[in-house]
Amino acid sequence: MSYLRSSPGESLPLYNRVNSNSSSRASTSTLETQPASPDSSTRGSTDLYYEVSSKHRKVVSNNEWSSPFLHIPKPAFTAGLLAIFTTSYLLSLQGGDLVYINEHLGIIGAELLLSIISLTAVTVTLYASRLRSNTRQGTLLAISFIFAVLYCYDNGERFERHGFYNLLVFFVIFIPLNLAIALFYVLWCRIDNFLAYFFISLAVGGISACVSLVNYRRLFDRGTLGVFQYTPGECQWTGRNIPYMDLLPAGAQNFWAGSMYCRPESQKIKAAVDGNGVLRVACESEDKDVFVDVLPETREWPLNDKNIWTGFNHLILKEVVRLPYSSSRPFVLNETTQAVVVRCGSSSTIVTRLSPPVAKLPAYVPPSDSDTRSSDSFNSTQRPARFNASGAPQMQLQRPNVVYLMLDAVSHRQFYRRLPKSAQVLKTIHSPGSQRLVELYRYHSVGYSTDNNTKAAYLGEIYPSHPNPLPIWAYYRDRGYVTARIEDSCDDWTKKYIGSDFESQEYSVGNRSLDYELTSPFCMPEYFPNVGNAYGNFKGPNSMVARCLYGRYVHDWAFDYLYQLRSELREHRAKQLAHQKDARPYMISATFLEGHEGTGEVLRTLDDSLAAFLKSMRDSGELNDTVLIVGADHGLHMGLNFAFFQSGRIEHKNPFFAMSVPEWLYEFSEKYQNEQGLEAASPFAANEQRLVTPFETYHTFRVLADWPEFETDSWKRSLFATQKAGRTCEEAGIGANFCMCKIPATV
Repeated sequence: MSYLRSSPGESLPLYNRVNSNSSSRASTSTLETQPASPDSSTRGSTDLYYEVSSKHRKVVSNNEWSSPFLHIPKPAFTAGLLAIFTTSYLLSLQGGDLVYINEHLGIIGAELLLSIISLTAVTVTLYASRLRSNTRQGTLLAISFIFAVLYCYDNGERFERHGFYNLLVFFVIFIPLNLAIALFYVLWCRIDNFLAYFFISLAVGGISACVSLVNYRRLFDRGTLGVFQYTPGECQWTGRNIPYMDLLPAGAQNFWAGSMYCRPESQKIKAAVDGNGVLRVACESEDKDVFVDVLPETREWPLNDKNIWTGFNHLILKEVVRLPYSSSRPFVLNETTQAVVVRCGSSSTIVTRLSPPVAKLPAYVPPSDSDTRSSDSFNSTQRPARFNASGAPQMQLQRPNVVYLMLDAVSHRQFYRRLPKSAQVLKTIHSPGSQRLVELYRYHSVGYSTDNNTKAAYLGEIYPSHPNPLPIWAYYRDRGYVTARIEDSCDDWTKKYIGSDFESQEYSVGNRSLDYELTSPFCMPEYFPNVGNAYGNFKGPNSMVARCLYGRYVHDWAFDYLYQLRSELREHRAKQLAHQKDARPYMISATFLEGHEGTGEVLRTLDDSLAAFLKSMRDSGELNDTVLIVGADHGLHMGLNFAFFQSGRIEHKNPFFAMSVPEWLYEFSEKYQNEQGLEAASPFAANEQRLVTPFETYHTFRVLADWPEFETDSWKRSLFATQKAGRTCEEAGIGANFCMCKIPATV
């Protein structure tokens, strides 16, 4: 930057530099020869600066806005910007219920963006123009004071009060924006003809960004084996779908949150439970005292005890029993214990098992008043029509196993964006002759959040039509399946989403619908806070930092139990089949919340473990008799992409869904459709490009549970049957205000 001397010891910046080097030097030389103001020595506190342009040269007060058209004092200008910043930020704090936030999200985002722009203008004024030191210091103090007041006014993390989340979004945009502007200013001051270089670089960067966006737009439509087809008569995503967020590199949105890796425990602990229920522990440091926290079994707990808002985690911690461990005597676990935490000094590890063992699992007889096999339980007046597939040639007589992995808040595009390794393994699962992979490109959510979407998938209806509604895993258990569920967020789906529909809160849905349940390890305070907000941005199952528990990712403990379930259930089933006995199939469901946070970055931590699990399913050969579903309830409904871009809103309503179907079931579906005189196209190939919802997922679950004798109505509404071509949102059960896939109007 060039400076002029107006009084001893005082430097003045030269603004509005002329374009050419020669004219710049000439102007500077001319100005330097001008005499200083005769009274400059007596007005030392009143700084002067010279403004030079091609049309005029003007001397103005340093505390007066420098434009020749607007003579606004800079302090007043700065105060006005601060007022705009404060007002717009306060307006962005408006809160309410889920519906209110969804309807006003665009306005909230615009108000927050206006506050960012206003404060950015203030900061640029502070360093790009000469202000009195007391004016600059006063402005900085005012900004600090305003932020302190705003934070105290609202630092909540709920829909009603979401100030903390607003603050995070504010700084995620404000800091990079101001760093870029500051860099621009420094380079502009130090490099001749910088603007020319800048606009050339801007043009090159713009062209590169456009080329990248064209590529990302193609990637948005791609899947594992196919692509979203723009078929005439089928619905299309509405609005301008430009995936701007794909321009950001992985980790860009939460780089400031620290490492995405879990720090290993200081002590290595080897612990396992043998077939007799004896726990054996080997601690790396033998001089450390070893304790065992025996975690409670929550499967049989009534709804009232599983209320996360009134202390489900506190009740679990209250029921934990800590016992000293000694290698000199056997440590025998009781028959109901599923998990323990072994503590050696400051290090800990989780040990899980299936209890009781599968071989000792008693046969389940559902209560007559809630038996889902009875039509009376669904208030039906007549038995629905059924079809028995056992007589079909080359048909698998043993009922298929079902493994369902629910990835919360993961859109179709987000799956490929953040889980590339899993996507590659998923592609190799498709093996005609063994199993087929089916992916839905127009899979559309039916609600804003987990609530309505999982109700549609697990109940078949959003508003239960009868009291004491039971989730789909109860439907499986009533039909002889071994059922297991993993909740890695210290949560209980039934209590949280349909608990109010039960006549008594003393009702135990887990005992009624599950043989195995794993929840209590994920309620430990090292992961799920037992004080303050358990669902904050930096701690708990919704945090935007790495979610760790005892030196490992939380989801790794869930996968450990999932591997145990598969191993022991398949081993027992193989023995039963070898002795020509009726072997019980299994239905396992597991929920993973890594996608449920504002930055969309934590999902990356799931990739290695999910890819390894999918690979083990593929290599074990179990996909020959197992239907594997990897699906989401909805896309991400928070963060920059959702708040500011149409692409993010499309992703929110387009959750990921892929299903591996054994070859025999795939072939039967095609033959059965042809025999019924339905559409000639393959139901799976057709449905990949049809508008489908979690309602079809529910009926798919029902058909599998009823196999080989299924209800024909459920079959027609499932993914095994071709859904209607040119289906509209209204026909699919999607609200008009929520519909994002519409059939284009024909001219």
